[in-house]
Amino acid sequence: MNPSALCVGPVPAAGLSRRAFLQRFGLGLGGLALADLLGGETPTPPAVAGSPDAGVLGGRLHHPARAKRVIYLFMAGGPSQLETFDYKPLLNERNGEELPASVRMGQRLTGMSGNQATLPMAGSIFTFAQHGEAGAWVSELLPHTARVVDELCIVRSMYTEAINHDPAITFLQTGSQISGRPSIGAWVHYGLGSDNANLPAFVVLITPGKVDQPLYARLWGSGFLPSRHQGVQFRSGKDPVLYLGNPPGVSPESRRMMLDRLRELHEHAAAVSGDTEIDTRIAQYEMAYRMQSSVPEVMDLSREPESIFDLYGPDARKPGTFAANCLLARRLAERGVKFIQLYHQGWDQHGNLPAGIKVQCRETDQASAALITDLKQRGLLDDTLVVWGGEFGRTNYSQGKLTATDYGRDHHPRCFAIWLAGGGVKRGIVYGATDEFGYNVIEDGVHVHDFHATLLHLLGVDHERLTYFYQGRRFRLTDVHGRVVKDWLA
Repeated sequence: MNPSALCVGPVPAAGLSRRAFLQRFGLGLGGLALADLLGGETPTPPAVAGSPDAGVLGGRLHHPARAKRVIYLFMAGGPSQLETFDYKPLLNERNGEELPASVRMGQRLTGMSGNQATLPMAGSIFTFAQHGEAGAWVSELLPHTARVVDELCIVRSMYTEAINHDPAITFLQTGSQISGRPSIGAWVHYGLGSDNANLPAFVVLITPGKVDQPLYARLWGSGFLPSRHQGVQFRSGKDPVLYLGNPPGVSPESRRMMLDRLRELHEHAAAVSGDTEIDTRIAQYEMAYRMQSSVPEVMDLSREPESIFDLYGPDARKPGTFAANCLLARRLAERGVKFIQLYHQGWDQHGNLPAGIKVQCRETDQASAALITDLKQRGLLDDTLVVWGGEFGRTNYSQGKLTATDYGRDHHPRCFAIWLAGGGVKRGIVYGATDEFGYNVIEDGVHVHDFHATLLHLLGVDHERLTYFYQGRRFRLTDVHGRVVKDWLA
């Protein structure tokens, strides 16, 4: 491999001192922000090759990109594939029978069902029907998703090694079951930079009030990458980003003067210590200043037409809901945000699954489908990759007592379902298959590293070449594994 192809971190432009580099770009962006706050008409400058935030690739992709940005709808808790996209009539025929040992093949179980005297197979109480040109099976719980199924690439053969929530979510979000690695969005920002100097390249939106499994900030953190690559969480309410507003009595002009003096002190410290994290701190202060005007504008949904609220559903008018966050994700995508991460919790249904999953699907189905439709009608779907899915699947047997109307499902890493849309993936296909019991992948298995490799490929990045040197070795999102799933590519 050509050493020059490895990405080991950005450096100041040739011929520029650190001070000159920061003055040229820091003051320039600060001046643009001040002009905007004071009513100026200066347009938002896009990042280009050679700009301070063109990413470590400097705008030079490894191959042509099919996607410019990603919207990742993460269903935290592990949605049951057997109630959504993986139709298994055999489980209904053999409902209540013991899971055959020949199917389980000694797979480890969690402590929650591992001590059960029996493992009775549980068929879904929800009906399935075929939709779209490919005849994809979709549950009655997802009527809106079924109507856009011809836009989707449904993957029924995902698998992971992680069997518990924290390592499984960490694996999907960072490429490692052990915490401390950079998140997907951080890697994307590191490699590709930003297309909007006034908004973060990586934004996180969380549906509040659903905490069955906790979400940690490290899931959108930068790990060992410079901290400016970490995700910025936007919240509902009067302060979408914490500590962004000026304190009472501090004007924008006063804040600008304070930041200028603070930057001078940081420049001096950087020149003495050579600590690149000081450069990051300067950039973050400048970004926060510019966000004082850009964030309120993007969060303001008042100018959206009635037809859009009708499309996303009544919850779209309620700040913080999944529907409102999907609408906000579209607005962020329009403004060039590279990676938009939505989290919707509550899918961990060990018991009372029929009632619980009805609520989860009702909260997410219409808005997820609306996002696809909205992006398409605006000409954004072709270069926006949308992903829907959780951290693992659910067992084909019931955890706890199985009745005619109630059952639960334990964690199941051997197979689960996700879908992708737009951004260079094939439309209207179903990829991969599980056995007739819905327990093991039997066709076209896709590992977590394969998923990450394909996501980066669609963004124009070779997952083996986007690396960062840390503690004596080069790290990458896909560790030392991963292959691009070429059958997904349009």
